Amino acid sequence: QVQLVESGGGLVQAGGSLRLSCSASGRILRINTMGWYRQAPGKQRELVASITSDGTTQYADSVKDRFTIARDNAKKQLSLQMDSLEPEDTAVYYCNAMILVSLLPWNNFWGQGTQVTVSS
Repeated sequence: QVQLVESGGGLVQAGGSLRLSCSASGRILRINTMGWYRQAPGKQRELVASITSDGTTQYADSVKDRFTIARDNAKKQLSLQMDSLEPEDTAVYYCNAMILVSLLPWNNFWGQGTQVTVSS
């Protein structure tokens, strides 16, 4: 059983900062690309940022220069530092990872989501 557990969401005023964390646990052999997605009410889930196992990052245009994704491979942890938050960033944020589990093929796993609310 593999679990991705997020933490760090909450309510913040526009211009403020939040840091999201995600920890992976279970019978994990390897983790490939990890990422953060978000889903606002009435909208489709969208990629916010991703990072490969060798540290290559990718960001949505809407968060470039404001958000920073990072990972600790040894601890199997992912983070998202969110600065200069805007009301449009309000959404449920999900951790995602492509994981190789013992005796199983690569599979895509999701966390349960954490709410981020930015007030104007």
